[in-house]
Amino acid sequence: MFALGDLRETRVYQEGRQAEGTELVLRLLHRRLGAIAPQQQQQILALPLAQLEELAEALLDWHSPAELTRWLAEHPTVANSV
Repeated sequence: MFALGDLRETRVYQEGRQAEGTELVLRLLHRRLGAIAPQQQQQILALPLAQLEELAEALLDWHSPAELTRWLAEHPTVANSV
């Protein structure tokens, strides 16, 4: 039987966290800024979990879509570290 610590190390667990993080960030962005451009959605889908967490914190202070554009330009996608 898996211990909780072992479970957290599994690929399935990590992929689930990634998917939930992505979905939450996209929902928050839509609520905060309105519709997100498809290209930006693709960039967000490619972000590893650590960058998604940074984005989630940053977007709480935003008031315009330009801030998302700037953030994505300043935080290029790094290789998925799931």
